[in-house]
Amino acid sequence: MFLTLTVIFVVVSCTLLVTRINRKKDRDELQLHSITPEALHTLMASNPGTLLFDVRQPLDLLGHSAIIPGAKWIPPQELLKNPSLIPQEKDAVVYCTCPGDKTSRAVLHQAQAMHFSRIKFLKGGLAGWKAKGYPVEPYNEPFHLDSAT
Repeated sequence: MFLTLTVIFVVVSCTLLVTRINRKKDRDELQLHSITPEALHTLMASNPGTLLFDVRQPLDLLGHSAIIPGAKWIPPQELLKNPSLIPQEKDAVVYCTCPGDKTSRAVLHQAQAMHFSRIKFLKGGLAGWKAKGYPVEPYNEPFHLDSAT
């Protein structure tokens, strides 16, 4: 009985330790591949060649049609299928309006899988940008709502 409890304790402890290590690794990786609104604002002022991509879902864009000046909207489905829409040789930042930056992080992971190294996601997305009082502009380009997604 004591041996069984000891084995169970060791297995549970090891599982918790591995989980904690993996979570820290994920947090560190996200920190490395993210940028704050303040840092992005500074980067855009000092490096106008930085590419900015709004990767919101079409319905999100319809509900909140503001976009960061200079950003290009690309539906996330297109970027997930074809991350090469983001040039590999340039610095790029993606943003969305998802809780936890879910869409931006998915695009980032897909691009990283294709060995893109110069891409980051905007922490807090568009809401984080706007909360700092940075400029936005209306998005007036035509787009269609994809009912298949």
